Amino acid sequence: MSESPLAGHIDTIERAYEYLLAYAAQGRQDDAGTEARITLEQLHAALGAIGGLAQAAFADSPAQWGVADYLTAVQRDAQTARGAVVLVLSREHIGSLLVDNLNASVHLRAVLTDVFLLEQALKT
Repeated sequence: MSESPLAGHIDTIERAYEYLLAYAAQGRQDDAGTEARITLEQLHAALGAIGGLAQAAFADSPAQWGVADYLTAVQRDAQTARGAVVLVLSREHIGSLLVDNLNASVHLRAVLTDVFLLEQALKT
């Protein structure tokens, strides 16, 4: 059984964050010879898709529960975090300190908690 597109993007976001945590701990001045830029590009793509995929996955949720409101917040969180990722990608050299600050960003952390909740909700 193959995983859903939403589950695949959630996995990409989680794996990217884990990689970026390890990268931040390395004390690097730049990203030469690493997978940091590729990982950030994958994260950027997943963040761009997560909102629409979440809305599609939960389209059958009863309106009275307000699920749509939460999914709107997920979309907004992903869009804001995506902007932070673009800022990092725009730099010629991506050092550990820059990535550490991205990891600490409330915007990226909001998306992580969003996807953790979505992931569990998909399982029930």
